[in-house]
Amino acid sequence: MARPEAEGESWTLPAANNGRRGVSGELLPAFGEPFPPSVGNIINPYDCRYRWWNGFLIVLVLYSAWASPFELALERAATTPLLVVDLVVDAFFAVDIAVSFSVAYFDRPANLFVDDRRKIATRCLTRPWFAMDVASTVPFHIIYRLVSGRSTGFRYLNLLRLWRLRRVSKLFARLEKDIRFNYFYTRVVKLIGVTLFALHSSACIFLWMAFHHRDKERTWLGSQVRDFTDRSVWVGYTCAVYWSITTLATVGYGDLHAVNPGEMAFATCYMLFNLGLTSYIIGNMTNLVVHAATNTFKMRDMVRRVSTFGSVNRLPRELREQMMASAQLRFNTGEVVQQQLLSDLPRALRSGIAQHLFRDTVERCYLFHGVSDGLVVQLVSEMTAEYFPPKADIVLQNETSTDCYIIVSGEVDVLATADDGREELVMKVGPNGMAGELGVIFGIPQPFTVRSRRLTEVVRIGQSHLLQMLGANTADADTVHANFVQYLKSLKEHVVDVPFVQDQLQNGAIFQRQPRNGAEIVRDQDARLGNEQYERRRYRPRVVIHDQFPGDGAEKTRNRPGGKLICLPESLQELMEIAEAKFGKAVRRVLTVDGAEVDDIAVLRDGDRLVLCW
Repeated sequence: MARPEAEGESWTLPAANNGRRGVSGELLPAFGEPFPPSVGNIINPYDCRYRWWNGFLIVLVLYSAWASPFELALERAATTPLLVVDLVVDAFFAVDIAVSFSVAYFDRPANLFVDDRRKIATRCLTRPWFAMDVASTVPFHIIYRLVSGRSTGFRYLNLLRLWRLRRVSKLFARLEKDIRFNYFYTRVVKLIGVTLFALHSSACIFLWMAFHHRDKERTWLGSQVRDFTDRSVWVGYTCAVYWSITTLATVGYGDLHAVNPGEMAFATCYMLFNLGLTSYIIGNMTNLVVHAATNTFKMRDMVRRVSTFGSVNRLPRELREQMMASAQLRFNTGEVVQQQLLSDLPRALRSGIAQHLFRDTVERCYLFHGVSDGLVVQLVSEMTAEYFPPKADIVLQNETSTDCYIIVSGEVDVLATADDGREELVMKVGPNGMAGELGVIFGIPQPFTVRSRRLTEVVRIGQSHLLQMLGANTADADTVHANFVQYLKSLKEHVVDVPFVQDQLQNGAIFQRQPRNGAEIVRDQDARLGNEQYERRRYRPRVVIHDQFPGDGAEKTRNRPGGKLICLPESLQELMEIAEAKFGKAVRRVLTVDGAEVDDIAVLRDGDRLVLCW
């Protein structure tokens, strides 16, 4: 994709991935670079310096959220130094409004990263909150000082600066999606911030009511503190915060209480608001705690059900211990979460993950040394990891052979049961080894029991899937057969005291059971699965095709010489192509000699005569 060099060009995102999402959950442009480069004087919204600028503005927003209600409630607190600080803060937000006209933006509907100044300016001016941004930046407190005595309404407009709190809301929405930050603590900080702002705002309103009442003695503060208007502003603010906290916490000591009707009305509204705020806080905290303990609850419920099942069915102690260990292991290793996650992903993505995780293990396994990459890809694409705790049975002796396993990590014991019931250790198999492949390849019940020695991770290969892959790759089938024979020869040298190995390996028994080449593997697979495709490949029906002669009847067409005998292809389209090559004309329809149109090639049988329509 060409890189735009001039200002006014737009970056087009590839439709295949429609952008990408960063760790914070934001939709980021999907270019070769991490972010699109700046063009001219246009600012990249994902630039680190611009993000630091936004972080600095968040600090100024917090100051505005505290100062605006405080200055309104206590006019004596609005001293010259504080007014200068307010003016500087307003100047920073005015600069941010000017900077926003040079910040590129991502147009989601059009899938474009726009850096055209005209489009950026149009977007900024047409946004509904642009007027509020400008109004919250105007220094109404300075205007109030200039016109003091003629209009007192300007000081209330100073509350427009609270509009800047939406920046904090956007910040927390982004942090909650950012996996680098703990979600629990992010939500807790947000809830604390909401509570503190509610306490501060209510305290300032209640303090304003005390300072602006005609009879100062008939107020909640005047009844407790004499001459409070002449005392420090922090004395009244401390009392107001104390009253706000006791009311929010539903303590209500009664030492500070509403006196006049106006204060009673506000206290009533505030207590109703506290009902909703308390419910919001309790609901969020409950949700966070329950969410954190969900996996623990699921594991305890699973363990309880396993224990109940074992008791009701009177299972032996060894089986109960294995069931309990397997149930706990699924949660400790995250196997349940992994399976759910992979099941929700597209098939191609699941296959890519499996290739990354298990391809090296399969290539190192003795059975697949030297096979083609295509066979490895087909085998690995369907694999998922399974975990077994120590002393857990992976394969049982004499069970039906349906799967074999490749050891990814850990170690297993291969055991043989003697006539007296004792288990004898045959061998140990470590990483990249196989378990259960003897019964799968020989097509007999499993000759050994395979048991894990410690925590073991394996991948499963189904018998039907393995034979299907080998049937489609005859050269790889020969390679797998040679690897298996070589493994059994080495096994015969080391394992000489097991009757099964002696019986299978003496006098070349393996060559009688194992197909000699890939073609025999295909025939054995088709016979086992009941597949009729092999017979269709071996014997293909033959039909006679005729060109159409107007006026000829069915009987005359049957006896007419000059038709062409062909082998019936796999599809009707291929039949038409063969007819076109034979007669040199494009075929539109295929009819039987009785005039019926052929719609499906499967209905035709050996010896049928067909008439072609041009």
